[in-house]
Amino acid sequence: MAVHELNARRETLHGAFSPDLPPVLTVDAGDTVHLSTIDVAWGLEPPTDAVTPRRKIEPRDPVRDDGPAMTGPIAVRNCPPGSVLAIRIEEIVPAKIGFTWVAGSEWPDPSLNEFLGLADDPMSLALWKIDQEGRTATSDRGHRVPLRPFPGTIGIAQAMWDWQSGWHPRRTGGNMDCRELVEGATLYLPVEVDGALLSAGDGHAAQGDGEICGTAIECAFERISLHIDVRAHDDLPIDGPVIRVADSWVTLAFDRDLRQAARCAVKAMIELLMVLRGVSRADAAVWVSVQGDVRITQMVNGVVGAHVVMVDAG
Repeated sequence: MAVHELNARRETLHGAFSPDLPPVLTVDAGDTVHLSTIDVAWGLEPPTDAVTPRRKIEPRDPVRDDGPAMTGPIAVRNCPPGSVLAIRIEEIVPAKIGFTWVAGSEWPDPSLNEFLGLADDPMSLALWKIDQEGRTATSDRGHRVPLRPFPGTIGIAQAMWDWQSGWHPRRTGGNMDCRELVEGATLYLPVEVDGALLSAGDGHAAQGDGEICGTAIECAFERISLHIDVRAHDDLPIDGPVIRVADSWVTLAFDRDLRQAARCAVKAMIELLMVLRGVSRADAAVWVSVQGDVRITQMVNGVVGAHVVMVDAG
């Protein structure tokens, strides 16, 4: 199986998904791709404070680049609509500098910031030094947290005639901000367009469930290695993102209403258990109720997310 290199540069970067966006790389099932990414805000260098301008990728198209900076898209041969794309995250090497915005009255959710008592504060920035060897990040405010790097945005194109903003998550992935997508995890996505057209970016060095500031420890990735495979839908009949990590299965769902997103994530887990273990819907519901964890993926993207983590589900 082949190994490919795909570096972040103007011609490989975009912010939105489209079935009409030409692939910058075509691979076979079983291949591995080593990607580099820039940070979510298209930066060519990390910020130094909340107000000083920094160099960014320019020019940017208001439609094609409407979203977090992603590297791709990657087409997969013999990956037709109706199949399932399997993306195993084999390695992530974050850059050595990261940042977290703490925004006052305007972004990402003014009502949330007001409720949290942040609305009257000016927009500010926490800067992080990332210790790749020690697997920790330390901020200029004195925080010290373990690294848990993952791509905040990873997904494939939908079969829609128009562009799909990269800011929102959807059934084919996108800006999911799910902290379960760490090294060793496999993401499964339902394929809607020929070749899938996979893109990834929006590197996070660490993030809690919810992402309440609207940002995690945002950073570039020096490398994220993705092993790509294709499965038949009959083998894994899914209707949205599913993750296999360590000894757990994770189902995700998205909606503008968090309650509805949680309900849909639970329903997806129940239906996954019915397939994996051959149990009835009622038995699967009991299993999820006593062993599944319903979590808030992120609550700041407009289209919010919930996921269910089920240990030893099959």
